[in-house]
Amino acid sequence: MFSNKTVSIFLSTKPDAPIIYLNTFSDEGQKVYGAAQAAGCPPFTLVAISDLNWNHDMVPWDSPPAFKNAEPCTGGAEEYLRLLTEEIIPTAEREIAAVPRWRGIAGYSLAGLFALYAIYQTDLFSRVGSMSGSLWFPGIKEYIFSHEPKRLPDYMYFSLGDKESKTRNQVLRSVRQNTEEIHAFCQSMGIDTVLQLNSGNHYDHAVERTAAGIAWMLSR
Repeated sequence: MFSNKTVSIFLSTKPDAPIIYLNTFSDEGQKVYGAAQAAGCPPFTLVAISDLNWNHDMVPWDSPPAFKNAEPCTGGAEEYLRLLTEEIIPTAEREIAAVPRWRGIAGYSLAGLFALYAIYQTDLFSRVGSMSGSLWFPGIKEYIFSHEPKRLPDYMYFSLGDKESKTRNQVLRSVRQNTEEIHAFCQSMGIDTVLQLNSGNHYDHAVERTAAGIAWMLSR
């Protein structure tokens, strides 16, 4: 337990296999790892972090509730990233007998937002998966367009449900346009990146969409 976070490690049979860090909403690491195995992914180690303070740990700055009955976002991503990079990653990688070939970060929803934000704060990750990422988050597009990543990732995967932007909510409806513009911006920087549109809304097939993003990251 790290600051009440739960860290689950799904070890690869190959010690030098890639390692992917996945921040999860409700401890779905086991399901995602199983779905990735079923999809025939090459060997990799998954480190899934759960028991997150979702609207704090995953968001870079304060923001009012995005919809009715939602909690406000209180920016704690920098603080959580420090815990991830200084404690969770070194501890997890002591479990492995070799240096991982590469290190990736992935997440769904606000964790997809966090995965993208992370590369602007640390150079530890060379591959990024933002699945149905909350890129409607106020100010994130402008932040990305005006800052340099600490390290240019080799590969970036974005996905979105094709119904996610079909809402009357003015904040949430910007998600597709923002995601498309951020994807194009990353491409313009020379990063090998893809944007996958899935059928359905935000809550459809989260585990399968997450596994699909991980599968793409591992296939490059």
